[in-house]
Amino acid sequence: MKTFVKLFLMTIIFIACSSDSEKSEVSEVDGIDKIDVVDEAEAKNLWSNLFNGDDLSGWYTWQRRPEPSSIVADIAKDADGNYMEDIGLNKDPLDVFSVVEEDGAPAIRISGETFGILVTDRNFSDFHLQLQFKWGDEKYPPRANEKKDSGILYHSIGKEGAWGGVWMKSLECQVQDTDCGDYISVDTVFADVPAVFSAEDNKFYYTEGAEKIKFDHNQSYCNHSEDFEKPMGEWNTMDIYTFKGNSVHVVNGQVNMRIYNTRYLENDTEVPLTRGKIQLQSEGAEIFYRNIQLTPISEIPEDLK
Repeated sequence: MKTFVKLFLMTIIFIACSSDSEKSEVSEVDGIDKIDVVDEAEAKNLWSNLFNGDDLSGWYTWQRRPEPSSIVADIAKDADGNYMEDIGLNKDPLDVFSVVEEDGAPAIRISGETFGILVTDRNFSDFHLQLQFKWGDEKYPPRANEKKDSGILYHSIGKEGAWGGVWMKSLECQVQDTDCGDYISVDTVFADVPAVFSAEDNKFYYTEGAEKIKFDHNQSYCNHSEDFEKPMGEWNTMDIYTFKGNSVHVVNGQVNMRIYNTRYLENDTEVPLTRGKIQLQSEGAEIFYRNIQLTPISEIPEDLK
């Protein structure tokens, strides 16, 4: 009798735990975090905050070797004054990545002093990512005299530093002064974009209805259709919708890039690239990010197709 009662109680506890698990918004399956979707209506209202407003929990950092103009005591320089080692994983001697208060609310400040990445611990697929960004005033070599630059890299896989000594293999939604929304294939990544080549400046431009062009590590950059960025110093809203290998980039509510059939090279074979981590770039310019949220989607919204 005691054995029966014990088994009965264990069964009740198991059922209760299973029920709580089913109600959880986030679960991990095969190392990939997926937000549980009960139905399409509920999915539209399930947002997961990727920035808690207090610290960088849920993120890690990678930084390449500093520029010669920076002072890092623990890394040696060669005879020409160049640093000989990367800063590496989860080390931040120059306080490149920090949490600050900006315009009365918490934000992630990326100084830009070294090239590096702030990376989510989790992997995501089939989502709508929304965040806000605002440029700061500081700029650093080697881009001290160039456009302010950062970027949102998604479906990031593989090793940190694989591309340019910094970035992971990924798809990039460009965040750069006047170029927000541009698409870049980072490392051996491929995507098809409706685009037209301009002989005037030797660039490709996203053009709705145009023939799809393959972009890869050799021809990696496609410019957006139109600039919707707000004046310098104002907050911009960036949205990325991605579902089963197709993505839409939206700048301040306006679509200016669509990409299709995202994939990457593995053992000389192109395979789908539809999930991975999210990277925020440090690339020579001070930038602030806030209100970083993600929600699952079961399709690209009809009004964005």
